[in-house]
Amino acid sequence: MWVPRNLKLETRSTAMPLMWMGVCVSPFSFLKAEVQHLAVWCADNNLLLNTSKTKELIVDFRKEKGETHTPIHINGMAVERVSSFKFLGTHISETLTWTINTSSLVKKANQRLFFLRTLKKNHLSADILCNFYRCAIESILTNCITAWYGNCTVADRKSLQRVVKAAQHITRTPLPTIEVVQKKRCLNRARSILRDLSHPAYRLFQLLPSGRRYRCLQTKTSRFRNSFFPTAVSLLNSVPR
Repeated sequence: MWVPRNLKLETRSTAMPLMWMGVCVSPFSFLKAEVQHLAVWCADNNLLLNTSKTKELIVDFRKEKGETHTPIHINGMAVERVSSFKFLGTHISETLTWTINTSSLVKKANQRLFFLRTLKKNHLSADILCNFYRCAIESILTNCITAWYGNCTVADRKSLQRVVKAAQHITRTPLPTIEVVQKKRCLNRARSILRDLSHPAYRLFQLLPSGRRYRCLQTKTSRFRNSFFPTAVSLLNSVPR
């Protein structure tokens, strides 16, 4: 569902803010009102929301769930509630675990290994095999890797690395591990943010008075600690300046 940039979720005196400290604390009735406001905005601007392709995913880690969340309706049609959803090639689950996403990537990458073996049988050079691996296999395994790899389980990481080892056996060439690629991309993304003063996340990278290290982000959960921004700060501090 496309949301226009000029659409703002306003905070009213009768409702709590939508997000506070990263946790949704607004009444569900307020959220439904905003969805209806979006539907009206789209209708006024000659846009049509496809309710059949719109999904509802609830991420709620509260110990006490409170009120029951009834389905959201758009133009009289109920929005389907799902436990996982594929968004921009990445499977997001309601528990924020990445087993479904990892399994999908490994399955797709294993299919591409067939073509790599075919190229090997036709006696192509190692350089061509490595280029094919980077373009057709590594690009799949590392899709949005900075967002999900940090919170992968050990089993998920091993399944990803098995694909790399299989490709390495075929090409007879050392290939970078998934963890090495993830760290490199985290560093590149963090440096890209630091070069852009207008980036929304620029303020998260604050230099200490010494000017040599960045202030570590305070984290209370392992899920947040293993996510992109705390990991990026740690990597920046570990690299000699």
